[in-house]
Amino acid sequence: MILIVDDDSAIRSSLSFMLKRAGYDVQAVPGPREAIDTVRTRAPELILMDMNFTLSTTGEEGLTLLRQVKVFRPEVPVILMTAWGSIQLAVQGMQAGAFDFVTKPWNNAALLQRIETALALTAPQAPDKADGAARLDRSHIIGKSRGLTDVLDTVARIAPTNASVLITGESGTGKELIAEAIHLNSRRAGQPFVKVNLGGISQSLFESEMFGHKKGAFTDATADRTGRFELADRGTIFLDEIGDLDLSCQVKLLRVLQDQTFEPLGDSRPRKVDVRVISATNADLRHMVAEHTFREDLFYRINLITIKLPPLRERREDIPLLARHFADRQAEANGLPRTDFSADALQFLSRLPYPGNIRELKNLVERTILVTGKPVLDAADFDAQYLRPDDAVHAPTSTRLAGMTLEEIERQTILQTLEQHKGNLSRVAASLGISRAALYRRLEKYGIDI
Repeated sequence: MILIVDDDSAIRSSLSFMLKRAGYDVQAVPGPREAIDTVRTRAPELILMDMNFTLSTTGEEGLTLLRQVKVFRPEVPVILMTAWGSIQLAVQGMQAGAFDFVTKPWNNAALLQRIETALALTAPQAPDKADGAARLDRSHIIGKSRGLTDVLDTVARIAPTNASVLITGESGTGKELIAEAIHLNSRRAGQPFVKVNLGGISQSLFESEMFGHKKGAFTDATADRTGRFELADRGTIFLDEIGDLDLSCQVKLLRVLQDQTFEPLGDSRPRKVDVRVISATNADLRHMVAEHTFREDLFYRINLITIKLPPLRERREDIPLLARHFADRQAEANGLPRTDFSADALQFLSRLPYPGNIRELKNLVERTILVTGKPVLDAADFDAQYLRPDDAVHAPTSTRLAGMTLEEIERQTILQTLEQHKGNLSRVAASLGISRAALYRRLEKYGIDI
């Protein structure tokens, strides 16, 4: 049973009608006293609750009711309803234990999705689904360590839902691969998976890039453009580097995440989309919220589920598997014979600190294969190519320049600089003397994963 708590009879009626048509058992009550009586006697599966009652606009009654519900039924998910202008109340509610929040007026389809997600994520897990990672479509995710298996168990559990997911972890840990695994194992698998690196989009281009524009909307708008959200309709949008997003752009993003509605530049007609949102960052968003550089309401909107990826140094048993995987991919991509590793080579690789994580291992394996050309690599081969913190990385050594094209030199320089700065793109761009946008274009051009 879903319990609706709202003092507006019209809202109670419309929500009840919508949810009953969707097949839910519904009970609607006008205020906190009736809500607590129902919670005590009927044990609802979910509560849809307004934040303001009677003439109050402070939300204190709603927060008090939420805390009381959590005392009696801590396991029941509560979705809060509030006006856009009172969204800070919803943030306080999330801090007090609410599962999610929606703003009035709500989008029916989006609200039903959130209800479905809340019920799916809080339902008891069936025993036959305990080993989710074993049946997961893992794509190119390599490894068997406990840290990775725990992540994949979470992916298997949440992928079929529409929950928004925040993937955190150091640069180079494979956040994009996890995002793609969530998409591939979801009911949206046959629909678009649109990747957006927010760190590479300037504030002035954000709306055009994300929401699209009509011809003539601004000086350089010579044709209509479809935005990333519309391209991702019915699928998944992956918002990488979300911690780099400017505050003014965060507001615009929050609005479309609220009700999945937006307006392209130069077009006053709103567009509706059905998009699942997965975000990723290597930044500490909680610290950024405390520093007022990341909006708290956006933070709660994107991290219904948080997945933290372990660094490579915490999953060392995966290093030999990953090294062989990268070697096989290198051979396939370049038409080379398969490269093998000696026992001491694998031991050497397993002992390195890897501040650049999986990306650093990948680059080291590929570089060593290309430079040595040997069918079996030993520890000395990798030691010669390993870039230590005090190595000069602004260009390949003169002995490696011979026979390399300008593009090969540029690609190698970018890879080395990524390793030196542990994947910090701002520092990499500054070190290379180019803008972040120019760096992103080169990463895409050379197929360098970040």
